Amino acid sequence: MIRSSLFYVGYAFITILWGTLGTVFGLLMPFKLRFAFIVGCWTRLSLAWLRWTCGIRWEVAGLEHLPNQPCIVFARHESTWETLFLQTVIAPQATLIKRELLWIPFFGWAFSTLRPIAIDRSDGRKALRQLIHEGGDRLRSGMWVVLFPEGTRVPSDQPVRLQPGGSALASATGFPVVVFAHDAGRYWPAHAFGKTPGTIRGAFSAPIDTSGLSTKQVQQVAASTMTDLLADLATRRG
Repeated sequence: MIRSSLFYVGYAFITILWGTLGTVFGLLMPFKLRFAFIVGCWTRLSLAWLRWTCGIRWEVAGLEHLPNQPCIVFARHESTWETLFLQTVIAPQATLIKRELLWIPFFGWAFSTLRPIAIDRSDGRKALRQLIHEGGDRLRSGMWVVLFPEGTRVPSDQPVRLQPGGSALASATGFPVVVFAHDAGRYWPAHAFGKTPGTIRGAFSAPIDTSGLSTKQVQQVAASTMTDLLADLATRRG
């Protein structure tokens, strides 16, 4: 608990510092430089602080599967770690988020300059149309789209259940899907203050060709791929 407390003190300081700098100076920079300045510095500092204070490290396989062209990333959502880590290996990216996150002081203010897809989850149909419209626009402009198709953070032992939004985006645009699975919830669990030292294991799948697939077909293939990746990670853990 002491180590976790130390982490959050530093994490808050880093977020306030870079959120302020990003809000003040971000809009004066070209988008890619803005993304690297705000997100790249903030996430790398936060992850380094996590490693130093809480003893959490990570090993990620399949980075070679990430293509040069933009893709849609379906990420397992067990923790906060994956939201930070993915920003360090996939850039520039548009993240699907709850609109309320943009209201958070410092963090939300800076994040709003990075072209996220901020939806109102209380209006499901409007949110889906917005995701397809803005997600397609981001992809065609050269940005990756990262989303967490389980909809909320889940325990590390919960079976994979994907919501259809990301699959609808893939079916509508034909862009490939890359699945990212990990076991971060074992060390930085959702809705818990304390953290456990250890090594997070993660893996990226090869790109899934979605051209000609329906929303349901994309959803089924992605869910099966994520389930297989999680099973392989469990084997690696022993």
